Amino acid sequence: MSNTDPVSGYQTYNQPSGPDRSLQRQAAGRRTALTICTIADTAAGLLVLWILLFLLDANLANVFVKFVHGMADWLAWWSQDIFTMDTEGLRVLLNYGLPAVLYLLIGHGIAARLNRA
Repeated sequence: MSNTDPVSGYQTYNQPSGPDRSLQRQAAGRRTALTICTIADTAAGLLVLWILLFLLDANLANVFVKFVHGMADWLAWWSQDIFTMDTEGLRVLLNYGLPAVLYLLIGHGIAARLNRA
């Protein structure tokens, strides 16, 4: 019995070498970047969908419209009433459009940074 074999009778496997670890990290970084992009795109999509539903005078009593409005309010809680205007459509466009653009810029910026690392 040798000192390097932890259990006699079992085949030992070598650990991945340096380049394989690097490829694993790159793949993990790409998966993380894709996840971040997907989350940012979904958030921006919900905000844009609410803007469209509002501008097209959707039925506010509809369950789907209530869900989209609730999610948009939750995603844009920090930007509510930044812009106060008499025109309701323009107010909704700016107050919900600003977070949509920021989510896209920040999410895709972080993803690009992860892909470069």
